[in-house]
Amino acid sequence: MNQIVNLKSLERTQPLPKQGVDEAARDVLFRDARTHNGWLDLPVPHHLLEEAVDLAKMGPTAANTSPFRILFVESPEAKERLKATPAPGNYEKTLTAPVSAIMAYDLAFYDLLPKLFPHVEARAWFAGNDAFITHTATQSGTLQAAYFLLALRAVGLDAGPINGFDNAKVDKEFFADTTLRSNFIINIGYGDESKLFPRSPRLDFKEIARFA
Repeated sequence: MNQIVNLKSLERTQPLPKQGVDEAARDVLFRDARTHNGWLDLPVPHHLLEEAVDLAKMGPTAANTSPFRILFVESPEAKERLKATPAPGNYEKTLTAPVSAIMAYDLAFYDLLPKLFPHVEARAWFAGNDAFITHTATQSGTLQAAYFLLALRAVGLDAGPINGFDNAKVDKEFFADTTLRSNFIINIGYGDESKLFPRSPRLDFKEIARFA
């Protein structure tokens, strides 16, 4: 009887490890998800984009710096401003996407650290250290952009990230006189599966990882 009581007490104080998401969720996020190049003529509801942002912002960043910023380009006028920036191979897929999200990072992220990381004077770590600012903004901003890509899939949207565009032109057109800098673009919508290429190979576990 004492043994039973002790086991129950142990379960209360040392809970079992958390269970991962089910196989269907893993398929949606990774195995069945594709990088889309063509799009169905369907609008993207704003509330889904908001949900994806709210999911992505929960992922970890260095000292909770949270430097990523997003500009959703969807109006004809904004698309017109964007169309001179993609490389030729990315032109049609970007201009026909219902939404093109310019994933950016804020080089002045550290001004928000009194709110985001209030238990220490973290702003002083960055102020005046341009190399550290740029490293942290690009590294953590890219992490958050990746979280956002998975969040889009989680809320039922398709995505087509591209890096083939002129960052300087985008920054001049959309972020002039700001502390924002473009990272990459994620085209968003409901993908046209008839325009998908066969999935490219992936490396095996032993080609990627090892234990030390």
